[in-house]
Amino acid sequence: MPENRAEPDGRTIKIAVARLKAASAQPRPDPVVWLTGGPGGSGLLDAVSVSRLKPGINADRDVVFVDQRGTGRSHPLLSCPEIDTFTRKAVTLVATDPETTRKGVQAALACRTRLSGSGHDLSAYNTTENAADIADLRVALGIDEWNVYGVSYGSDLALQLLRDHPQGIRSMVLDSVVAPHVNLLDGLWPNAADQYEAMFAACEAQPACRTAYPNLRAEFYATVQRLNRRPLTVTVPAEGGAPAATVVIDGYQLANMVVVSALPPWALTTLPAAVHALATGNGLPAAKTILAGLSPPDFVGWGLFYGVVCREQAAFTDRRKVQAAAKASLPEFPDRVLSLLPQQEFVSRIFSDCAAWDTGRADPRVTAQARSDVPALLMSGSFDGPAGTRWATAAATGLTHSRHLVFPGLGHAVLDQSECARAILVSFFDRPSGGYDTSCSDTLTAPSFRTD
Repeated sequence: MPENRAEPDGRTIKIAVARLKAASAQPRPDPVVWLTGGPGGSGLLDAVSVSRLKPGINADRDVVFVDQRGTGRSHPLLSCPEIDTFTRKAVTLVATDPETTRKGVQAALACRTRLSGSGHDLSAYNTTENAADIADLRVALGIDEWNVYGVSYGSDLALQLLRDHPQGIRSMVLDSVVAPHVNLLDGLWPNAADQYEAMFAACEAQPACRTAYPNLRAEFYATVQRLNRRPLTVTVPAEGGAPAATVVIDGYQLANMVVVSALPPWALTTLPAAVHALATGNGLPAAKTILAGLSPPDFVGWGLFYGVVCREQAAFTDRRKVQAAAKASLPEFPDRVLSLLPQQEFVSRIFSDCAAWDTGRADPRVTAQARSDVPALLMSGSFDGPAGTRWATAAATGLTHSRHLVFPGLGHAVLDQSECARAILVSFFDRPSGGYDTSCSDTLTAPSFRTD
């Protein structure tokens, strides 16, 4: 593909693609293209786990997996060992300390300097070019019509693909929805507030959890405030081949631990126990949860991550509006906690990092809503703080033939967690215009919280 389509005679890049063959001897002619999240995740890595899921998404359709530009086995891979190293170090620092932000910005700037010094056009790693890659891929593979599955950022990419390159799209499933016309950064703390309340309500509804943690809501907010004043340093002993580690938990780290627990590998069922333990002075369960949520080195394609989030989100964001929305949603939180954003480590200081990355602002058309009558199914988890149900509801307003399903007690990436969701997806792709079976969702309840 061209690195930058505005320069057709410029350098080219390579996009890695894999096809998971249909299990059926007579596959349907309309395959599924799988658009993973991040931005910066690897679609080909997803292929490994998806091939093991039951019921199989590839029961009677091939599934095409893509490492989006700058990620995975595509070339170039715009990874940042500088940022990966800082991310591991950051758990040993007070998250809200300005010095921690300074070190994070240094890491981002060092990577940006190295990548741009190698001649990469960092401004070309964005959703507009990414969507054009996917549209060109369908033609290159000789596919007349396909179905699109997008998860997290992949749903944003899917919606922009639908908006800008609608040709050949038969149907669409959007999982843990991010919508291009909704500002991601404005909504992160309000989404987190929804997740907290969902956790409190689910614990109250479960007799064992209610008995074990009768004051969970009050404990949570009081502990965020206490740790904001006096962070707790926890030593995690060596275990299972992992070395001993130190984790510093301040008020932000506790607040963010709950949000990140909704991401793979999910730790949702242990959250009330971890919060209660921390409230009573035992930070070990929370520290283990924080360490488990860190991304492995060389996993994120940072060039695409910053190209998307900085150019298409931060550049269109009013920081005062973000702070006002955060305070309105969580008046119990100290301003210092709300000065960072909830999500994985690399999102928390995004405005400072984007100033260092310095790749400008996207064309405002990138934020236009996707409007279409292509059949669409939207899936949300009720515990998904990283991409709450609000964004799916907003996306559905432009999709005239859509349905939004909320799965109780699930976090981010519903399809990975729910056999019911996978059965619905297979049925939807068979009959996207109507008559697909969603009955299994009527009996779902939130998983039981652990109290041991």
